[in-house]
Amino acid sequence: MDTRNATARRAGVLYFIFMIVAIVGEFMMPAFTVIGDAAATARNITTGELLYRIDILLGFGTLVLFLFLVVNLYQLLRDTDRGQAMLMVVLVSVGVAVSLANLLARFAPLVLLSGAGYLSAFTGPQREALALGFLRLHAAGAAVSIGFWGLWLFPFGILVIRSGFLPRVLGVLLMIAGSAYIVSSVTALALPAYKGAVTRAMMPLYFGEVPIIFWLMIKGAKVPHAGLGATAHVVA
Repeated sequence: MDTRNATARRAGVLYFIFMIVAIVGEFMMPAFTVIGDAAATARNITTGELLYRIDILLGFGTLVLFLFLVVNLYQLLRDTDRGQAMLMVVLVSVGVAVSLANLLARFAPLVLLSGAGYLSAFTGPQREALALGFLRLHAAGAAVSIGFWGLWLFPFGILVIRSGFLPRVLGVLLMIAGSAYIVSSVTALALPAYKGAVTRAMMPLYFGEVPIIFWLMIKGAKVPHAGLGATAHVVA
């Protein structure tokens, strides 16, 4: 297997693992926050502390995988357009930094609800309200992260379209998914009342990111054979 093909398959495997870990963390872990009910939220966290910590760990693992993924994608696509490849890495790196900073807010409820003596200056309801406030801060901060998860897909999509060894349609789908993430992010930041409706409307477009995962993992990146039209081979 040539080096490019091996790099593509490795990127596909990393992308797949990244997707699975992200799905588990986002959709399969318990919902600890009860909107408008600080006491119930505090009970959920204290009674399910291990799962809460595992959820944080999954978030951290997702971000680490993202960094490894973008390094592999850079190695795969840098010869196509080094400038776009660097932009892709920068956007992911900034997005990961923002998400790591935002992840810290999830530790605050653990501290506030720990029962430590130095927190006796606050009443129980006050600590519970602060814990819920930090979780709401984390949810609001996630809107910024989502914007970066959309932005990086544009240079990635451009690189795929220009590569000559990946189907152009995959690049188009990536940019459609990127647009959906950005619309969701902007709505959450500027018009939060419409966040739920817009996110539900955009969600089908998020799946534009999925086809390239399986293409890289199964097909890899094969250069068209001599004598065949590059576009015909790639699109086939």
